[in-house]
This record gives sequence, C-alpha cells and structure tokens, in this order.
Amino acid sequence: MKHLRNALLVSASMVASAAFAGDPELVVFDWAGYEDPEFYVNFTEKHGDAPTFAFFSDEEEAFQKLRAGFKADAAHPCSQSVPKWMDAGLLAPIDPSKITEWDNLEPGFRDIKAYWKDGKPYFVPVDWGNTAMTYNTELLKPEDVQSLKAFADPKHAGRVSIGDSVDDAYALAFLATGVNDWTNVTDAQIDAASDFLRQVHQNLRAYWTSGSELAQMMQSGEVYLAWAWNETFATMSAEGHPIAMKRDTDEGSSSWVCGYSKLADAPGSDDKFYDFVNAWLAPRTADYIVSAWGYGHSNAKAMDKMNVEDLAAVGLETSDNLRAGTLWQAPTSPEVRERLIADFEKIKAGF
Repeated sequence: MKHLRNALLVSASMVASAAFAGDPELVVFDWAGYEDPEFYVNFTEKHGDAPTFAFFSDEEEAFQKLRAGFKADAAHPCSQSVPKWMDAGLLAPIDPSKITEWDNLEPGFRDIKAYWKDGKPYFVPVDWGNTAMTYNTELLKPEDVQSLKAFADPKHAGRVSIGDSVDDAYALAFLATGVNDWTNVTDAQIDAASDFLRQVHQNLRAYWTSGSELAQMMQSGEVYLAWAWNETFATMSAEGHPIAMKRDTDEGSSSWVCGYSKLADAPGSDDKFYDFVNAWLAPRTADYIVSAWGYGHSNAKAMDKMNVEDLAAVGLETSDNLRAGTLWQAPTSPEVRERLIADFEKIKAGF
C-alpha cells in the first residue's frame, strides 16, 4: 500500500528502536503504516508534533517483546489478542469518561465482554475490516476463485500469498474446511485446518508481512491470488490495477476489529494517550480510513453518514448473505490460540 512503510525491528536487547521519532511523551507500539499523520491530525494540531512510533509485524511478536520489557504507552492489538494481553498484565484499564466519542462507538465492538474486567474496558476499537480472497482479474477467471480451496490447488503453485499472521491464516483454513466459528473448535477441526494450511504452504510465493509488500508482488504479476485485507483491493483498484476482492466465495471470508490499549506501567503522558485516541476516533479520521485505506471505523455515528456506494467501492458493503458467510475473528480460549500458534510455526518451517 502506498501509505505503508517497512517496519524497523526492535533490537533483540529490547531497547526501543523508534522507526518514527516524534513526541517522546507518547510512544505508540503499532503496525507499520499507522504512523500516517492523517490518523491523528487533532493530536498533532494540539501538541505540535506526532507521537513516537515503534513497530511490530504481528501481535505475537509484539506480545513477546512487551513481556520481555519493551516500554511504550499505547499499543494496537486486534480482537483475538486482547484477552491474552489482559491476562498477562500488559494492559491498563481505560477511562471511558476521557473518550469523547465513547457513546458513538459501535456497541458490537465496544461492549465485547472479553475486553472488560471488573467493570472497566481495556480496549478502544478503532478500525475494522475483512480478510478475503483478492485476485488479478486479468490472470484468473471468476470460476477460478469461487472456492477458497483454490489456495491449495497445485495449478496455482508459486502464484499465491497469504499473510504471516496466525489469525488470518487459520481464518482461511477453518473456512475452507467448513468451520465459520472458531470459538469452540475441536482438535479434529484444528487438525483439518492445519492440514489445509500445509497444502497452501506448498503453493506460496511468500507470506506477506505488509500491505506494501503484497501490492508489489501483485502489481508485478508475481502473485495473482492472495488472502488479503481491504487495503490491497481499495488502493490497487483506485490506482487502476485489475484487482478484485471476493468475499462471497462458497466458504465466505473473515472479519476483525483492532484498536488501541493503554499499556500497564506506561512511562509517558496519560493525557496525551487520550488525546491520541480521541484524534483517532474523530469523524475526519473515519472519513480518511475509509476513503484512503478501505477499512471501516468504529465511530458508528460517523460511518452512518457515509454513502453506501462509497463503502461498497472499497469492499465494505454488507448483506445478510455476507454476514452469514463470515468467520469473525473472536477471542478463542488460551489453549486453542497457543495450539494454533505452535502449529502455524511448524507449517511455515515446512512440517
């Protein structure tokens, strides 16, 4: 994606290596690309500088670095990781009275019980989207992409990419093997999903780690079939590339929500944390993330004012059929999540 920049790695010694230096009183541990200044315009206008950003490439990496002592003030986990971070004592409670748009947030995200403890929330939802089949319309026909099983079809060997994310990978695998709710999966269902991913692994050109990396592979034609986020379709199609996002495959697609949490023992400014979150929840940010990135925003009031055709143009349309065919990346039990993480690492290593 044109907005994304490659993440700089935090050193093995766990000393912060800020990839984007700004205000030292607010360090945000985030996905690469979310340093985009359009996301927090109100913060910069108020304080005269952007926050300092450090980046992670996936949530398990972020979790391990925070457990090892990396210090920041805010982090950007997604739906399925928040309970694990809470249980590990990494997060501090949020004060809703300091969130100006709290009452306008989508209740289906804001009020998820797994993100609350002792009557206090530990997560502020900000962005949501889909992970779905995305393909080059000049190199593949509609009948080639009607089923998610295409990812494991040997005829596509070397032309396929999925994200280096345990959650997105298993969302694909569970859907392809007939599961659209992973909150109560059995060992047999996990085995079937892992076996499917082993077949997909044989077809992969690469596991993509950022939207920009995937866009480059798809622009060149090196990859013509991907399991991707909205941004790939939204930005590449806007630039005139022959790319389509197919959420209505025989097995469906996946959806998720991400947001900001306050880290426990945060060394920076509490007031600036809330100013940053409030800037993110402003209607101007909602307009921007939809139009430029193709993601949805948690400010339901702002989203309700948007044109339905504009939402459909970036792949955010919805219907009863699409909802019925969606695997929601809800929090799973700690045991299931650790099993998926372990299996995925083995699969990537060729086992």
